[in-house]
Amino acid sequence: MQIEERRRLEDDLQALCARGEYNRAVEQALIAYGPELRRLMGAVLRDEAQAQEAFSLFCECLLKGLPEFRWESSFRTWSQRIARNVCFKLLNAPAVRHRHVSLSAISARSAPRRSTTRPWQRSTVKDRFRALCERLDPEQQKLLVLRVDQKLSWPEVVRAMSDSDESMTSEQQARRATALRQQFQRLKAQLRALAIEEGLIALSDTRA
Repeated sequence: MQIEERRRLEDDLQALCARGEYNRAVEQALIAYGPELRRLMGAVLRDEAQAQEAFSLFCECLLKGLPEFRWESSFRTWSQRIARNVCFKLLNAPAVRHRHVSLSAISARSAPRRSTTRPWQRSTVKDRFRALCERLDPEQQKLLVLRVDQKLSWPEVVRAMSDSDESMTSEQQARRATALRQQFQRLKAQLRALAIEEGLIALSDTRA
């Protein structure tokens, strides 16, 4: 979707909400943004059944929260934040967390017969990096998704990482962006160390 098209859509959605046509606004938003949001949830959860459940919960939260939305950010940014929050709530649920972190289901699907080979060695490099990311806490995973998967700018990351629609001054946003950039650098260093530990990156490669 082009920038101009997105602006027109945002204006249309705001106009619908101003008239109290929330159901129609949600329907129109899901037509435009639904595929993108669905991919985001799939990237966070990495489980089709969970992603489908999360998307249903997201739609409910969207409709319930829309009357209180103050339009201090774009509808797209706000809906992305709701989608991520729904995903991380599912990840934090005890039963879901256990299933998500465990590698037993992955190894069972990838190897029909039991083997003494370590799960890391039965996985592709991509799967092994994904498993490393799953060892991070939810907030760290969220930051990675925003910056790496979604390629959001730092101002957008600041808004998405906020717990509410409370407005911030330019100075507060700048400080928050600086703190998140520093956190992101530490996170990359942590992932690099984990990758070296698991043999995904040779120590000599980090000295280049």
